Amino acid sequence: MWLKPEEVLLKNALKLWVLERSNQYFVLQRRRGYGEEGGGGLAGLLVGTLDAVLDSTSKVAPFRILHQTPDSQVYWSIACGASREEITEHWDWLENNVMNTLSVFDSNEDITSFVQGKIRGLIAEEGKGSFVKEEDPEKFREGLMKFERCFGLPEQEKLVTYYSCSYWKGRVPCQGWLYLSTNFLSFYSFLLGAEIKLIISWDEISKLEKTSNVILTESIHVCFRGEDHYFSMFLHINETFLLMEQLANYAVRRLFDKETFENDLVLHDPLQITKRGLESRAHSEQFSAFFRLPKEETLKEVHECFLWVPFTHYNTHGKMCISENYICFASQDGSLCSVIIPLREVIGVDKADPANRGVSISTKGKRAFRFTEVKDFEQLVTKLQIKCNATSNPQHIISTEVATSSASDSPKDFDELSSKMGQRDNSKTVSTEALMTVYHPQDAENLDSKMLKEKMKEQSWNILFVERGHGVSMFRTKKTRDLVVRGIPEALRGELWLLFSGAVNDMASNPGYYPELVEKSLGTCTLATDEIERDLRRSLPEHPAFQSDTGISALRRVLTAYAYRNPQIGYCQAMNILTSVLLLYAKEEEAFWLLVAVCERMLPDYFNRRIIGALVDQAVFEELIRVHLPQLTDHMTDMTFFSSVSLSWFLTLFISVLPIESAVNVVDCFFYDGIKAILQLGLAVLEYNMEKLLTCKDDAEAVTVLNRFFDSVTNKDSPLPPAVQQGASLSDTKSDHPKVDITDLIRESNERYGDIRYEDVESMRCRNRLYVIQTLEATTKQNVLRVVSQDVKFSPSDLDELYDLFKKEHFLSCYWNVNSPVLRHHDASLPYLEQYRIDCQQFRVLCHLLSPWSHCANRDSLALWTFRLMDESSDGLINFKQFACVLDTMYNGSFTDKLKFLFKLHIPPAFTEVESLSPSKGGDLSKEELIHFSQLSVSSAGDNLESNALKSSPEKGKGKVDIQAYLKQWQDELLKKEENIRDLPRMNQSQFIQFSKTLYNLFHGDPEEELLYRAIAVVTSLLLKMEEVGRRLQGPMSPVKSPVAITEVSAESLQKGPEEGSSKQTEGGRAQSLKGNHEWSFAFEQILASLLNEPAFVRFFEKPQEIKAKIESAKNLQLKARTRV
Repeated sequence: MWLKPEEVLLKNALKLWVLERSNQYFVLQRRRGYGEEGGGGLAGLLVGTLDAVLDSTSKVAPFRILHQTPDSQVYWSIACGASREEITEHWDWLENNVMNTLSVFDSNEDITSFVQGKIRGLIAEEGKGSFVKEEDPEKFREGLMKFERCFGLPEQEKLVTYYSCSYWKGRVPCQGWLYLSTNFLSFYSFLLGAEIKLIISWDEISKLEKTSNVILTESIHVCFRGEDHYFSMFLHINETFLLMEQLANYAVRRLFDKETFENDLVLHDPLQITKRGLESRAHSEQFSAFFRLPKEETLKEVHECFLWVPFTHYNTHGKMCISENYICFASQDGSLCSVIIPLREVIGVDKADPANRGVSISTKGKRAFRFTEVKDFEQLVTKLQIKCNATSNPQHIISTEVATSSASDSPKDFDELSSKMGQRDNSKTVSTEALMTVYHPQDAENLDSKMLKEKMKEQSWNILFVERGHGVSMFRTKKTRDLVVRGIPEALRGELWLLFSGAVNDMASNPGYYPELVEKSLGTCTLATDEIERDLRRSLPEHPAFQSDTGISALRRVLTAYAYRNPQIGYCQAMNILTSVLLLYAKEEEAFWLLVAVCERMLPDYFNRRIIGALVDQAVFEELIRVHLPQLTDHMTDMTFFSSVSLSWFLTLFISVLPIESAVNVVDCFFYDGIKAILQLGLAVLEYNMEKLLTCKDDAEAVTVLNRFFDSVTNKDSPLPPAVQQGASLSDTKSDHPKVDITDLIRESNERYGDIRYEDVESMRCRNRLYVIQTLEATTKQNVLRVVSQDVKFSPSDLDELYDLFKKEHFLSCYWNVNSPVLRHHDASLPYLEQYRIDCQQFRVLCHLLSPWSHCANRDSLALWTFRLMDESSDGLINFKQFACVLDTMYNGSFTDKLKFLFKLHIPPAFTEVESLSPSKGGDLSKEELIHFSQLSVSSAGDNLESNALKSSPEKGKGKVDIQAYLKQWQDELLKKEENIRDLPRMNQSQFIQFSKTLYNLFHGDPEEELLYRAIAVVTSLLLKMEEVGRRLQGPMSPVKSPVAITEVSAESLQKGPEEGSSKQTEGGRAQSLKGNHEWSFAFEQILASLLNEPAFVRFFEKPQEIKAKIESAKNLQLKARTRV
């Protein structure tokens, strides 16, 4: 395998490696002890031990090739091999393809540079094919069998791939196999009789990162439930980490962001996830994010090549990336040159300069792009020609015209084209001019110094357009960024925002979409539209454009249309501020597409109820502060200060804290560089105020320092009139604070922090997303436990573990559900207690694992009745508080509490007649039967009241939330009196017989079993006689069955042993025959008084029950229980 060239000092490695072959430029070495008889003696044994303990790639690659620079002690590792055949193949290739070429170079530096470039090229070629190659089917099948045998997970758990690696248990590495599946990261090792087995859920990982230290040169660090796990000695650590990152991100999106996930057809079926698919997806996401393309674009091909740059007369080296609708190029040589060519713009693809394997692409802007040194260039030309012919249909011609005209200086052309596409009817509702051109038209005759500077800026951009192209296919270079940093001219701002954000591509692909959306959305009434109306006049209220109906109406249309387009986001505060600035410089439709680009691509997950995206970027910001401003982090005791103070910076792109004339320069940089620009500026602001922040004694003082700084930021070159400039009105009052020009601040942020790479930011985002999600989940858990702990007697640790089991059962039920892989009953927008709820099937599994009565023969019926009793809202779901309170009654309740609980289980609304459709299964119910019985409605005296309460109760998670109804509900709960036992309904005869059978089942297996059985018979006889006497006293005796006979029925049904399986059917028949007679009924007080006379009953129910052992058992058996289900 070819390796990225890394420097090796050979002098220190001679004792560990044996020379096999060498020539003037290359050395082939073998690890000492490998392939020698007897292991190479003592030296070989020591080396083998060293490889087992220390992290060394030689553990899996005992051969390597080094490149040696003549007359130098420095060598470069360029290849490694697991076998002699593999390394020999690499050696032969070098001798046949590279040796002759090296002799033509004069300097040693050129030789080394050429070899490094060649090896990197080979790695790139291998990398390009890595996500196309299929796994070896036989080898994978063998790995799958091991995976299934070792971990016993359900067969629906999809194994994605597996790797040989070491797991560090303390300071000792354990060699084994790491298995990556859709829901779990699993590790298995069995060495010298010691077995290590790990099963880690992706959705519980709070940290996933690559690390290195003295012992572990490179390892993967996984933090799971607060415990750290380290895996090392991977042959392809980058590939492994990429897949782990993808699977963790997949789990987080699937389980915590179901709205976004449900729209993702690629990953909707967990069984279809493959290693190749995940790798391909990761590359596609990086590609579309880097070039700001629509998210639907998937990367099809990557070609290493050179692009001719006409204005520098130079071939720049880089990669050509091809998707369904775009050809993109990004340089790899530090020139920061990139090009985006939409296929809708291409008019011809031809071979150019076959000797140099050239491809020429001509576009409608009379510009040709020439790529050379393209591998398989003839096939590529053919493919591109077919693609271009496929896109040259009328729809695409119109799209092209839209894109071209929107990038031109003539709005008339765009308006004419709009009318061609049937937009004439909507021209009255959709504004076709940027608000700035309406409210601040530029006076060409009266040019003051600021306007002259503005014209000079425009001239600089016009020169750039002539040199590097104008429109979507322009060359983007360092010069482009330099001009953006200086501030985009007012006249070009809207056009260039559209271009750099990629919104121009969305707009071109969807002609007529926005006017149609406006027509559909206007007049709709939702929670989002109410919030929009409330915030309309708070958006830049000091600007004349938003003091009139023109600006307010345009803002309303854009925000309402977006809320209609994306109901998952709807409307979020801060969107109004951002959109109002977009409308100042862009036409209304352009502003809409800019908002789409920001919300859906450039700031993902920012504008939802939990603003997860903003929290993630704040965590990235904190990480960058630790790296670049360590003295500030040493001074601040709590890093959350930076999060609280910077939230508005990220949500509004500094618009809410900076004067408008300065804020637009920040937005310029954001549309060109993405979130990187905001992070850089944030660091620059903190560094500028470093001295003052270090003297602050508390957070309030630090906030004051930053607010004063933002008030002092000006834009001395802004051509906006003083009436609009926010900074101008503050110039007199804040004269004591030195002025800071925004252009200087942005330039300084680029110079000092410009080395922060886009790839590093994305990597930090991935890493911190897991941390942020788990922090939010921990907050939810703390709040739920705080509420529930007041109502139960469980210890905090037991309650904590019960919550984990409750939540885990919710997750497990969704892991292997193909029809609904998302968390069906999870809604993060609800109050903490209602965010996680379980259904009857999930409750049954937990009941079997945790209930002290789970040994009952009719445990399924008990679980069903318990669930029906707790499900007060009749929506088929219960929350953790209800679940914990029931267990608390079972474990910590008094004799009366437990008996009252059992009594309530056997009367409506909890009780329902349960008969399994499969008698052979005994008392067990299938999932379908359980769901059917849990949804049955049983009429009771309070049904009408309950149904009315349900109608008036607030609807959860849908549309508007009735706050008054919630308050009323909470007030009722607070005022709810202790339930009086006299208020309980009476239990009829069939219910009492079932109650007696449940008691019989509970007592089975108890040391006092016989005593308890006799007690049941005695109590039953006594109760029936009491009821008989009561009826005689009330009136003349009706012709009913003798109470003695009834007593015999009950006593007989209870005294028959558990060995008589048919007894239940007999009892059921007798119960039915009794229904024909007058119903007997019993009050709870009668049953309680009778049972209190039996000491065996009291001892049984007051016997202390310990839940800790059950919890430990449940933690070990929960996965297996789900496997059986």
